[in-house]
Amino acid sequence: MPDINTPKKYFLASVDVLRKDGARVFIAKSLRKVAKSVDNLEGEKKNHKKIKFSSIVDRRDVMLADWSLKKETDGYKKNTNPLKVINWIISPPSNGGGHQNMFRFIEYLDMNGYQNNVYLYTTLDRMHIEEAEANVAGYAKLANTHFYHYERNTPLAECDALFATGWETAYAVYNEQTPAKKFYFVQDFEPYFYSIGTEYILAENTYKFGFHGVTAGGWLSDKLRSDYGMHCDSYDFGANRELYRLTNLSQRKEVFFYARPVTERRAFDLGIMVLELFHKQHPEYVINLAGWDVSDYEIPFPYVNHKSLNLEDLSELYNRCAIGLVLSLTNMSLLPLELLLCGVIPVVNDGDNNRLVSDSPYIAYSDSSPADLARNMSNIVERENLTEYAKKAADGTVSASWDTAKDTFGAVLNRELYG
Repeated sequence: MPDINTPKKYFLASVDVLRKDGARVFIAKSLRKVAKSVDNLEGEKKNHKKIKFSSIVDRRDVMLADWSLKKETDGYKKNTNPLKVINWIISPPSNGGGHQNMFRFIEYLDMNGYQNNVYLYTTLDRMHIEEAEANVAGYAKLANTHFYHYERNTPLAECDALFATGWETAYAVYNEQTPAKKFYFVQDFEPYFYSIGTEYILAENTYKFGFHGVTAGGWLSDKLRSDYGMHCDSYDFGANRELYRLTNLSQRKEVFFYARPVTERRAFDLGIMVLELFHKQHPEYVINLAGWDVSDYEIPFPYVNHKSLNLEDLSELYNRCAIGLVLSLTNMSLLPLELLLCGVIPVVNDGDNNRLVSDSPYIAYSDSSPADLARNMSNIVERENLTEYAKKAADGTVSASWDTAKDTFGAVLNRELYG
């Protein structure tokens, strides 16, 4: 009889790779479909193994977290003798954008005299501490940050603040008995990563724990405050002017699409429809797809498959493109601001999730229909003064760096912990 845990373990590991790149949408659905299909094949045999609850959160942590009786805002007292120690519970770090963004702020604290203790939480195969340190070293310089595995019932280091990050870590943070202030570093509305069901509600419940939220952009803080009564601060997105800058002032005959079929919230299939319509109108434009290897997908127009590029290679590609199609159905991507700095006009689906993060007049917001998105792309490339317009867009991009975001983050900590 096949071991039902074998396909489950395989798919859990596969999903974890996608999740570290920013995709967690498929985990419960994929796991249970595979497990049930194996179970059906063996259903007539005796003594077959039962399907277990499989998720990125440990069910024991969920059952311990009785948040309905006590919110974490109850009774916190500010620390008059600061330790200058911050604890973080995170998923094992990869090279994905979510981890890179988180470690921007951990690096900021590290550089400003704080000790950071990073505890790795996972229900999958554990990442070696050395691997975690090596991954993070690729994008953050840390002098006083230490990595550990998270162990239930093993005390964490004394600290001033304890941060939850992804929704599954919020349960562990809630259950920790500590006088430290509990924060929630929120980068997206994670219930949207799932169909309505157990994972959706477990993710949504974490916004009711009473943590102080620090969110990526204003849309998240507005949503969590209005829908869940959560106390929140937000920081504005930044863009690295040293990495992303305008270098090509000549006419451009290429377009860019952030193509991530493994991340549902990036609307890959919708984008392919948009580009098919655009290609019919402007077949002379080279279409560049980057973000994932799309060679296994049927795409009805000529394209260049860049797969996953290194950060250092993106600016050169962007500077060849006149427009960039970036679709985001939850919190806005960082790409529109990075594209603007390179003189690329972003075409983005309209919605509060995007406009409340950036209302730049140079972002072409469009209805979420293939026809309107393609029409806006055509309107941009048909502008008589496109080169001049692109230069104004690059010069007028306000979010010049991450320094302001880091200062905002530091000010929030000082106010909540010591002010």
